[in-house]
Order: sequence, then C-alpha cells, then structure tokens
Amino acid sequence: MDPISQRLLARHPQRIDLSLERMRALCAALGNPQDRLPPVVHVAGTNGKGSTVALIRAIAEAAGLRVHAYTSPHLVRFNERIRLAGTLISDEALNAVLDRIEAVAGEATVFESTTAAAFLAMSETPADLAIIEVGLGGLLDATNVIDRPLLSVITPVDLDHAEFLGDKIEGVAAEKAGILKAGARGVVARQSEAVMAVIERRAAEVNSPLTIMGVDFDAWAERGGLVYQDQERFLDLPAPALTGPHQFDNAAVAVAAALELDLPEAAVAEGLKAVRWPARMQRLTAGPYAERAQAADAELWLDGGHNPHAGRAMARTLAERQARAPRPLALIVAMLANKDAGGFFEALKGIDAQVFTVGFDGAAADPAALAAVAQGRGFGAMAAGSVDEALDRALALGAGRVVICGSLYLAGEVLGASPETYPV
Repeated sequence: MDPISQRLLARHPQRIDLSLERMRALCAALGNPQDRLPPVVHVAGTNGKGSTVALIRAIAEAAGLRVHAYTSPHLVRFNERIRLAGTLISDEALNAVLDRIEAVAGEATVFESTTAAAFLAMSETPADLAIIEVGLGGLLDATNVIDRPLLSVITPVDLDHAEFLGDKIEGVAAEKAGILKAGARGVVARQSEAVMAVIERRAAEVNSPLTIMGVDFDAWAERGGLVYQDQERFLDLPAPALTGPHQFDNAAVAVAAALELDLPEAAVAEGLKAVRWPARMQRLTAGPYAERAQAADAELWLDGGHNPHAGRAMARTLAERQARAPRPLALIVAMLANKDAGGFFEALKGIDAQVFTVGFDGAAADPAALAAVAQGRGFGAMAAGSVDEALDRALALGAGRVVICGSLYLAGEVLGASPETYPV
C-alpha cells in the first residue's frame, strides 16, 4: 500500500455511508471549494465512467485546455485519483492539502476526505475544465455537492454494489440520475428501457435537458474507424485507442459531451487517438509479467472489469480477437468477495478459456471457491497461489493469450510489480 493510502486509512473511517451531510459540513469548513472549480463535467454510471472521463479529458487537452480530473479507485498510487491541469498531484501537494482537510474533517470517511482534498487542490490550481467521476451511486455520493455542473454524463447503468444501491435496476438508475441538475444538460449513454424511464423522469423533475445515445446521437465502427452522427453532423473519426467494441460506445458519449462543450472536431479526432486508460483491456508489453509472456510468445492483457456488464464487454472483445487471430486462451481471475462472481462467469460462458483463480491483498474471494463458481459455469478452472503461479501454469499449458481480470485491485498489484508499468 502506498504511503498516502496508509495515511488516509489510519486517520479516517473506512466505512461507506452514502450521505451528503458530512461532506457539506466538511466543504463549508474549507470555504466550499466545490463552488470555486472551473466548469465541471460530472460523470456517473455503472461501467465506463473512467474510460469516458479519460476520453473527454484527452479531447479537451487536444483542444488546448488545461483539465483537472478526479477518478477512483487508484491502481498503484493514490495520486492517480487527482490530476491537476493535466499532471498527477505530487506527494508534497497532496500531503499539504490533506493536512488542511484533517484539521477540520471530523468523522469524514476516506472517500469524503479525498474528494474534499481534490476539490480544494483543484480550486487553487488554474484550469479550464474539471471532470469529476462519481465514486458510488450518484445522488448521495460525496461528489454530488457540486450544485452547478456545466454538463452531467451518465454512462451505462447496470446492477453493482447491491449492498449499497439495492438489487433493483430502477433503484440503481435513480441513484445515478441524481447527478442531473437544473439547467445542466445531461449526456446519456444507451440504456435499457427501465433505466431510461427513470433518468427521463428525474430530468423532467429538475429541468435538465437530455442528449441521449440512440435518440439524439449514435456511433458505430466502420472501416476501422468510428462514425458519429447527430442531428447536425456526420463525422468520420479515428477508432478510440482503447481496446474493445464497448469503447466505441464510451467514445460516442465522450464525443457528444465534447461537442456540447463546443470543442473542435479536429480535437475530437486527436483525442480519440491519444487517449490512455490503464487496466481496461490493456495490452501489457512491459514489466516482469509481460516479459514472461513474451518469452513464451504469448499476449498478456489486463482488465479491471468486475461485474456482469463488464464481463459481457470483455467477452465481446475477446470473441472479436479470437475470431481474427485465434490462440489458446487463459483467464487469471480474482474478485472481491462481495462481487457477483456467478454473473461475471455467466457473461463469459461463450468464451473457450482455461481459468486460473487467485487472490489479492484485501477482501478477495477465496480462490478455491471462485474456481468452483467458474466450474459451475462450464469452465475448466483451478486455484493458484499467486498471479506468478497462475501465469506459469497457463504458459506451461500452451496459452497464447492470457487475460488477467476480475478486479481493479488485482490489476493494481500487477501494474505495481514494476515502476515501468505504473500509471502516469
């Protein structure tokens, strides 16, 4: 664990308690920095939030804007969560702002304290735009003290975090739609009918105009690129640099947001080519794990998706790649114990792959129990003592394509194995 994370966990409650009362009090004690941010794009959703933030940021930076970004969780170092005018916050600056938070924080949770720290640092650093990702839910998330966003974005909504958001899709959608604010346009990804009904109802209640994928704009892959169309434009754009067909949908939402921000079409194209977002079907080509895969003439991929929706996206990506260039496939999987492992493996059922289950430092599912879940969904699966052991077994059995997946915590441990793979 990095020193900043150790500091936060030692000084603040680790609970998740969805409420805005403590956060509003904390912000008030700091002079309400959330009201002094540059124009804000607020992003909620179940999957694709981080990728969409990265895409919007890349487009805005290609347009010459200085962009703040707040995302979570981090993979290797806590600093990854706060980007000030394009650069990750330094240890010195982060510790200084945390000193100020802790002087007034009271019973604030880790996420509330770090969100306040991000707002404070961003309010004191000049920039043209701030992109803020919701942590969990939306309506009662600590980031939702932002009362006047310039734009609200809702990525695909599905079931996740049932212990906090419930197991009804309408309830989850209501939480996500809670970021919609009066007068601020909402850009909404393609959704199920049930989810869209909830979002439209909330938008009408607060007078938030909507721009909806599949209604007001759409996009699709064509001739190796991305075609985007709305009521005013037909754009022939490069494919997003992020891997997977689901990233075309994320890119479409980001393009729609960028056009709402009046960013030029040339910057849209450049941003799609330049975007980077680690642990989302990331091809690993450096570090000790990649070196071992390369020595065995195997590809190594890393994906942090951890719910059934993410599993379906990964399945589509792998099916496309296997169809183009078939190779024996192995999955190295770890998941948090509270995740829907059955739903995740069910989403992958059409993939012909050997599964190796592992643990990680934290509240991980037992690898043997996880292997049993995979076996129940038709996979050949076995538990391994570590990623190293699982990778060795996969390569020894002739795997030519290995995907390490199932948790961002696992992805963080893999990227953290070597400084050359740290996110920057």
